[in-house]
Amino acid sequence: MHGLIFRTLEAFVSDTFGPSCWGRAVAVSGQPVTSFEAMLQYDKAHLPKLLHACAEVLDRPQSEILEDLGTYLITRQNHASVRRLLRFGGQTFSDLLHALDDLPDRTRMVVPGLELPQISVREPVPRRFTVQCTGDPHGFGHVLVGLLRAMADDYGTLALLAHLGDRDRAEVIDVTVVETAFADDRGFSLADAELVGKS
Repeated sequence: MHGLIFRTLEAFVSDTFGPSCWGRAVAVSGQPVTSFEAMLQYDKAHLPKLLHACAEVLDRPQSEILEDLGTYLITRQNHASVRRLLRFGGQTFSDLLHALDDLPDRTRMVVPGLELPQISVREPVPRRFTVQCTGDPHGFGHVLVGLLRAMADDYGTLALLAHLGDRDRAEVIDVTVVETAFADDRGFSLADAELVGKS
């Protein structure tokens, strides 16, 4: 599994709760690696053990940790390239939702070798979306909820999101767009996008 996944979890826990919390989580997990390199590959079996340990040390459900990690990726300036990558999805939050199918491919263009779950999106009725995530890492659906909630704010859209659990081996997310002009759109320009590869 791509080291960037582990490095992101490490950065989130360390930045949000302190390096000592990350150190305790690694100790509880029994993993031989205490700090991860973003561009290396690691045994995917490390991830569920680390997530379980983080939940124990932080006394929080794994789902909440993963959702907050998704929000962290959008709201922290040192991860601004993630926001830009998602803003390529379109001019509105609904455009972004429709473009999620392409997110794994767009991510691989920026970070070769980083494999994300397959994403499929349906809009059975206007402004009501069903998003499905299939594949590893399991739990990515919760990260995606955090990402999308933060991106809805970024677009100035009021949206309700809920992770509905697993169905037919896929994580299912329900998204309802309530108001498209709830707040000011924070904006996006191609000049910002040029920095994606430099962040």
